Amino acid sequence: MAIRGLLFDFDGLLVDTETPSRLVWEELYREHGHELPQDRWATLIGTIGAPFDPLGHLEELVGKRLDEQALTTRRRAREHELTDLEELRPGVEEYFAEAERLGLRTAVVSSSDDDWIARHLGRLGHLEGLDTIVAANGDTERAKPRPDLYLEALDRLGLEPHEAIAFEDSPNGVTAAKAAGLVCVAVPNPMTATLALDEADLVLESLADVPLPELLERF
Repeated sequence: MAIRGLLFDFDGLLVDTETPSRLVWEELYREHGHELPQDRWATLIGTIGAPFDPLGHLEELVGKRLDEQALTTRRRAREHELTDLEELRPGVEEYFAEAERLGLRTAVVSSSDDDWIARHLGRLGHLEGLDTIVAANGDTERAKPRPDLYLEALDRLGLEPHEAIAFEDSPNGVTAAKAAGLVCVAVPNPMTATLALDEADLVLESLADVPLPELLERF
């Protein structure tokens, strides 16, 4: 059967929010005389509730409790400042336009929150064009690498797994998509380019490299 739907991850795939997020944590660590461990940070990408707790780890390094509320407020303000400068990643605009032209169903499927996704897609003018958004909203039992979010998206769109393509940027996301029975295209960002994405059916440096009609022909 023909592909009828496209399921997009959000953070790092549509908008590179992951680079600013890591930069903010790096600033916080260096402010306290330490470096953020990149290998442990990588386990947080594309999921929530991972074992690594950056703030807890930083407290261990400095040997004392930190003012969590004050640091979190400052960190989030700085993160918003940086992420609000980000545009859609290359090729995304064209994929959205082609999906609309071809009559494909579209969804954002993310371990993040509805408000976070709406904030950025709203300012970029692509919130209304989606058929649905499925987010974990803090529920670790639904977040990737579990397949729950993708299965819910398929149900909302009235699609079977073989009728849709998932687009991901992280190992956690790819694992979730494949567990849901989906074909998965990985498009890593600067934070995930060195991570293992072997489970994906196709890895692209950018969506701009392969126009959507050509991609659909491949599957």
